[in-house]
Amino acid sequence: MDLSDYWYDLPDELIAQQPLADRAASRMLVADRAAKTLRDEEFVKLPSLIRPGDVLVVNNSKVFPARLYGVTDSGAKVEILLSKDLGDSRWQVLARPERRLKAGKRIVFADDFSAEVADHANGAGVIIKFETDKDLEQLIDEIGQMPLPPYIKRPRTGSVEDRKRYQTVYAEARGSIAAPTAGLHFTEETLEKVKQGGAQIESVTLHVGYGTFEPVRADDLKDHRVKPEEFSISSETAKSLNAAKSDDRRIIAVGTTTTRALEGNVAKYGQFEAETGTCSLTITPGYQFKAIDALLTNFHLPESSLLILVSTFAGREFIMKAYEHAVAARYRFYSYGDCMFIV
Repeated sequence: MDLSDYWYDLPDELIAQQPLADRAASRMLVADRAAKTLRDEEFVKLPSLIRPGDVLVVNNSKVFPARLYGVTDSGAKVEILLSKDLGDSRWQVLARPERRLKAGKRIVFADDFSAEVADHANGAGVIIKFETDKDLEQLIDEIGQMPLPPYIKRPRTGSVEDRKRYQTVYAEARGSIAAPTAGLHFTEETLEKVKQGGAQIESVTLHVGYGTFEPVRADDLKDHRVKPEEFSISSETAKSLNAAKSDDRRIIAVGTTTTRALEGNVAKYGQFEAETGTCSLTITPGYQFKAIDALLTNFHLPESSLLILVSTFAGREFIMKAYEHAVAARYRFYSYGDCMFIV
């Protein structure tokens, strides 16, 4: 399968630039894989589409304000995105413009808060070492901005609203540099209705890193690999999911990151097992899903690893038809956009 098979045309005006006033007010396209049907619904109807006994699995990773702006010792402005904590105040970061950041270059972010460029990271940005006497995590939280994706074309003002809305209501474990966006639609009320309907809600953690949204650079998808990301599944969650499988109850993943964590775990052990480590699974055509039975997901960029994952789950032709329908029906796309429930 070629990368070009996952291209679609999207008018710029359908890329959501702001969250809706009400999280749960999104539209939802229901895609039935067996019947090959598409139905326009509203997200608030989701609890009625979840059966008693189903297990809804969410990614409880919390986005932190990973984008920092600074000035080099030569006066050049620099934007960095924290990518991976290497310990001892050292971070692997994506930088713009990267070419100016030679080893030894100093970047000042605020009074008493700077960093020195240590090295380049083999085509994956640069490594910097922060210099401060204060608590580093607290400084990042105070000065950093939420890492909104580049297709959101509005001023990066450090909006308090984005700090709230580019975050799921159930976020707990700090560590993501991008939101697990399928979860952004949920409110406490929606979650309560899911429980009242007789379904379970379980959490896993997968910290969304650069690998999730890195462009696919291989024309032949057999050569594509998604970079590893840190994840965790508790023994209680593994036990619950194994029981659901044994009872032939549906496991519904909220988002592609949840899907990757669950599928990676089952692919490794043959069933769900408690694990904390890195997920290195790349889902491309030919992969046989073993963990999930349904998927709630947002609409993804053309030729992205996320669109490839969703298409592998539901069938490429069917998903591309669904995307064609969503464009024609004027759905809102990407992080702050609408969603699709694939059953």
